[in-house]
Amino acid sequence: MKRYFMVGLGIVLAISLGAIFYGAWLNERGEVQITRRMEERRLTLHGAKAATRRINPRLTVNAINLFSNDMADAVALVNGRIVEVLAPKGSFVRRGDVIFVLENEDIPLQRQEAESNILRAQAELKKAENNYTRYQILKANDAASAQQFDEAEAAYLSAQSSLGVAEAKAAQLAVQESRQQVVAPIDGKVLVLYRQQGAYVQEGTSLALVGDFRFLYFTAPVADEDARYLTIGQEAELVFQSKDFKKVYGTDYAAGNLGSRQTFTATIAQITPPLSEAAAMRNTLWQVDNQFGLLEPQTYGGVSFQSKRSHNALAVPLAAMADGANTSVFVAKKDGTIERRAVRTGTNDGSYIEVLSGLSEGEIVVTSGMEGLADGVHAEIILDETGAAPSEGGAAQ
Repeated sequence: MKRYFMVGLGIVLAISLGAIFYGAWLNERGEVQITRRMEERRLTLHGAKAATRRINPRLTVNAINLFSNDMADAVALVNGRIVEVLAPKGSFVRRGDVIFVLENEDIPLQRQEAESNILRAQAELKKAENNYTRYQILKANDAASAQQFDEAEAAYLSAQSSLGVAEAKAAQLAVQESRQQVVAPIDGKVLVLYRQQGAYVQEGTSLALVGDFRFLYFTAPVADEDARYLTIGQEAELVFQSKDFKKVYGTDYAAGNLGSRQTFTATIAQITPPLSEAAAMRNTLWQVDNQFGLLEPQTYGGVSFQSKRSHNALAVPLAAMADGANTSVFVAKKDGTIERRAVRTGTNDGSYIEVLSGLSEGEIVVTSGMEGLADGVHAEIILDETGAAPSEGGAAQ
């Protein structure tokens, strides 16, 4: 009986050991098959060839601050009360046009007093002149002393001076009287009226803001490698992502504007420092044609401007960039595998980006399915003529 027990136990142990070894063999075999399948996996990806093409440089900025070179306040030059407003808000004025009429009650009285002083000084001058003439004759006939003649001459010169002072005071009051008319400092539209009729204002108070928004300006920093394609007078198309052109100053929209479909022409007015001087960064001043009246001096977010002048460059689709800094791409090698490669890029036109180094013309770059992509992966590349990435990534076969 004991012998049968031992035989049975041995059989059970043998079966158990066999099962363990068989399981280990199956597990190893499965891992080998999985590894082989992973190595033999091929992805279907879209790609494009690096090729020389025309690039119209495009620069996108988070925001631009538009300003006007033609904005100025109409300022009161005398104290007074506003008795008339001749140019309402939104009206166009020329330099020198009257916007406000002030009234200073003291000026007419002072003018009257000044005129009286002039008449008095003229009478005193006439009297001193006659006396001086008489002593000239008497002295010539030795009938007057030198002292008497000198006193008559001094009185005459003093009377002349007094008349001059009185006339100067009257002239000054005439200027003060003319300053009761507050005029436009420049050509433009009346954007803001700071005071209304009936208000009393002091000398130096700003009463209205006048501005000309037909041309607006903004500045943008540019790296030297991008600035080399820029010249004074070069034009670019300015596009605003936000098409809600809200008004700060309430100016009118000009006829012929296209509203949300409107684009604008920006012209380079200045590059600082000049391109002839070495610099890593430069500041560009742009002039914007605002003839349609959609824009005003304020900050606009999400703006791009694309040069109307193009240049030849080795380029790949922007979709080929494997990182946000545009410093690497995935290249299809001749052995059917994928290689991640560092590149140095330049300007882009919104669809294609200039490659300054790291790629040769004709090399194929991946434009889709780059998430999780790594060196050595086998892939079949479908060349996309437009260079744009498809709506969905490639699938494993």
